[in-house]
Amino acid sequence: MAYNRAKIFEQAKEAIEKNNLFFIEDIVAFIPCSKPTFYEFFPPESDELNTLKDLLEQNKIKTKSGIRAKLWKSNKAAELLALYRLIATPEEHQKLN
Repeated sequence: MAYNRAKIFEQAKEAIEKNNLFFIEDIVAFIPCSKPTFYEFFPPESDELNTLKDLLEQNKIKTKSGIRAKLWKSNKAAELLALYRLIATPEEHQKLN
C-alpha cells in the first residue's frame, strides 16, 4: 500500500490535537500506517518527528497543569496521581516518590 508522507504527517498532528495524545505509540494507533512505516517516514531527529514530539509534550504539560490544579481542590487524588505519574518527566516522577 502506498502512503502519502505529507498526509500521514497531517493526520498525526490532527490525531495528537484532537485526542490529547501523549506517546508516539498512540499516534500510530490513530493513523493509517504501521509503526515501521511511521519511523521510515519520520526517523529519529527528523524535523517532522521533533514537531510531533513537541505537540505531544504540549499535551503533557497542559494535562499535568490541569491535574495539579485538580489535586489542589480534589478528593480523587489517587486517580489523578496515577495519570500524572504516567506522563511525568523523570524529575517529576522522582519528586512524586
